[in-house]
Amino acid sequence: MKPDVAGLGGFLRDRRARLVPDAGLAGRRRTPGLRREEVAARAGVSVTWYTWLEQGRGGPPSDEVLERLARALELDAAGREALFLLARQRPPPIEPAPSSPVTPAVQRVLDGLATSPAFVKTAAWDVVAWNAAACVVFGDYDAIPPAERNGLRRLFGDPAHRARLPDWEEIARFAAGVLRLDVTRGFPDAIALAAELLETSAEFRRVWAAGEVRTQGSGLKRMLLPGGGLVTFDYATFAVDGGPGLSMMVFSPLSETDARTIADLVARRAEQAATDPRAQAQAGSTQPFSS
Repeated sequence: MKPDVAGLGGFLRDRRARLVPDAGLAGRRRTPGLRREEVAARAGVSVTWYTWLEQGRGGPPSDEVLERLARALELDAAGREALFLLARQRPPPIEPAPSSPVTPAVQRVLDGLATSPAFVKTAAWDVVAWNAAACVVFGDYDAIPPAERNGLRRLFGDPAHRARLPDWEEIARFAAGVLRLDVTRGFPDAIALAAELLETSAEFRRVWAAGEVRTQGSGLKRMLLPGGGLVTFDYATFAVDGGPGLSMMVFSPLSETDARTIADLVARRAEQAATDPRAQAQAGSTQPFSS
């Protein structure tokens, strides 16, 4: 049996009925929720036109009007998406991921992965949260400027970082393919990063020209660690609530030997922090940051 999904008119009527009238305007009402004229006033549209929408008349509203209706009806993110799908048969425009820190709950997940480097990144590959293991593997995020906490800028613009990646070519194609998909999805920060790298990096232009499209998914990654030799990781990517395009990448050491190597490096970093006040200020700050 086909699921029963209300059309735009039914959706608007249902959400209008769920709202509580403003104080002093409740009065006696035969039906719950707001009246049509109250929703129209909130959204800045005419009562006649709003009535037509609930009756399934007239053409589809513009994005701007839909955004005003979403605010007038106090829709959450899921409700806003449903409104656009019903009115225009497509999701709403993608908003840039917030630059605010990730939630404490997400940070606790990161910190709980003692020997698995993990970080949260935006669609433009800006790292916005990390754990101690990530600092000893990918570079000390606590100590570097925010502009340098970008995975693709490092991948295509940092020769020292490239030298630590035996499989750089495959990693570069994978990363460019993931970025291309996010550009296609319309993430503004991904579009801006792609334009920047096309201007600044001949290697990126070469890889981008291959036209590959990838999902982040999972796979293997090898890295040469400072003082730690070659380590192989099994990585997986997870979507993160809090903003469009945010994802968490977790790199799990493939062997017990690799896990011990990471554990030793993390312990060494903690010991240094205990004896060096400057290192202590950095290593003790695995909190999220603004990109």
